[in-house]
Amino acid sequence: MQARLDELVAALGGELHGDGSLRVDAIAPLSRAGASELSFLAQAQLLPQLAQSRAACVIVRPEHREQALARGAAIVTADPYLYFARLTQWWAARARTPAPAGVHRSAVIESSAAVHPEASIGALAYIGSGARIGRGAVIAAQAFVGEDAEIGEDCRLGPRVVFERGCRIGARGIVQAGAVVGGEGFGFASDAGQWVKIEQLGAVRIGDDVEIGANTCIDRGALDDTVIEDGVKLDNLIQIGHNCRIGAHTAMAGCTGVAGSTRIGRHCTAGGSAMILGHLEIADHVHISAATVVSRSIRKPGHYSGFFPIDENAAWEKNAATLRQLHALRERIRALEKKS
Repeated sequence: MQARLDELVAALGGELHGDGSLRVDAIAPLSRAGASELSFLAQAQLLPQLAQSRAACVIVRPEHREQALARGAAIVTADPYLYFARLTQWWAARARTPAPAGVHRSAVIESSAAVHPEASIGALAYIGSGARIGRGAVIAAQAFVGEDAEIGEDCRLGPRVVFERGCRIGARGIVQAGAVVGGEGFGFASDAGQWVKIEQLGAVRIGDDVEIGANTCIDRGALDDTVIEDGVKLDNLIQIGHNCRIGAHTAMAGCTGVAGSTRIGRHCTAGGSAMILGHLEIADHVHISAATVVSRSIRKPGHYSGFFPIDENAAWEKNAATLRQLHALRERIRALEKKS
């Protein structure tokens, strides 16, 4: 694919400096972009690479305009990284071959399912009874959509996705390959040393513009539904336990685990391998560092970090209590040293 710079700016905005008829055929990092490729400068520490770059055009902030123009064409915008993100979407929409509407001859569609004629159902996919597939939705090869499930307009379910009975996802959702939405929640009652299963009678409700990464699992609720609100972004290999609620526009990196019945607010983030225990409440705008173990509710916005080694529980609780007093103890020691 090729695109003219003036065509690109007409679609995405920005201030073009240079020949608008110049064509680019790819997007590339600043350090290796070639003479027919477009790049961007989002971080000031990469500024030394700008002068050496062979890119046909570079997307830059207003304060870097002159350095960019000294080497060639430039698109000036307030946030080059955001511009780059929108550029990738614009580029992908033109470069990728859209899935053809219709049902592959090897797919199985139960008679009571409702599949929009503009949806695409791939090879060996299964659509259960009473399921509803919206306009423009793409159900890839070997995906499973259970009975009474609902897939919104322009959603994409990747290969081998399992979207279980009664679960719903809104418009423009993306569920990557191998993800399982609506699997059985982990619920058991103890009876004389044996486990008695608690049937999971809820489902999973997912809002609009949600992305769920490869092999991520979102368990269905025991009674109420597990809820993923609009705009949530979940990376690969994440576990969301039953009856959780994840607030709008929260994002979690790979291998994060959230135990059951936890409520996480809006606009939160969790770094890779963060662990959030069950039945907690996390306020809006809370940011959790990678590998942090959240063992108590967080009711104030902010950035939280911490990991504590495993130990016998009684010893761990004593050490944790002492650790929380460490700063006060240090100040007392300093005061004593000044007196001596």
